[in-house]
Amino acid sequence: MAQISTGEARGSAELAPWPRRPARLAHAVVEALTDRVVAGFFPPGSVLPSEPELCETFGVSRTTIREAVKALEAKGLVHARQGSGTTVAAQEEWNLLDPVVLAATFQHDDELVVLDQLVGIRSALESQMAAQAAAVADEADLRAIQEVLDRMDEETRTPQLFIETDVAFHAAVMQASGNRLGQSIVRIVHTQARTTSLYNGTPDERACATANAEHRRIVERLAARDAEGAARAMAAHIEQAWQRRRFPASRSSAG
Repeated sequence: MAQISTGEARGSAELAPWPRRPARLAHAVVEALTDRVVAGFFPPGSVLPSEPELCETFGVSRTTIREAVKALEAKGLVHARQGSGTTVAAQEEWNLLDPVVLAATFQHDDELVVLDQLVGIRSALESQMAAQAAAVADEADLRAIQEVLDRMDEETRTPQLFIETDVAFHAAVMQASGNRLGQSIVRIVHTQARTTSLYNGTPDERACATANAEHRRIVERLAARDAEGAARAMAAHIEQAWQRRRFPASRSSAG
């Protein structure tokens, strides 16, 4: 075993301990309160329970509760005012790009309103990026996209593998566009959406084959340098795949 010198030991002893446990506790409180706010248990305009009540509910210190409330403020969920408590903000103020807020929103989106909006955002942004990719992608980019498509042809019989590679296909097209901001926005919202069964559906072999035929049309338009055609093909694929997943009679599509 290596020996530690006196200087090294002294330096280690002087380091402040990393507050791992309080941080984890605060995050757990934030997730729980975010879920209750988004679910409507604490509607906009209502006041959260007092610090002592929250301490008792979650079994944590006032410091932890204060950290959690600051985090909720940063997410746009509440307004904390000295002497008047912590008030739940209007929904328009919530930061839906925050992963915790977005995940809770999707979990409680029983009417699929937000998921419909997500698909609209994906369709608009990814179709734009497909058009950009058709214009600026180099041969290496197109080869990378084609390789993912070929892999998906082989995976149509294994839907669980296919849906993971499906994400890689869309990422490859977005990467080829050079649009880093658009790619970031789609990645944030899509990553959280994929955590809910309401969005994923239950893809089977037929659904995977249908989705990949749509992918192939996108690749054909990219290879032809047809920006408008690539945009149309991408928008059609995203919207049609969602319609296949959205309705119980055909809730079995990838995309």
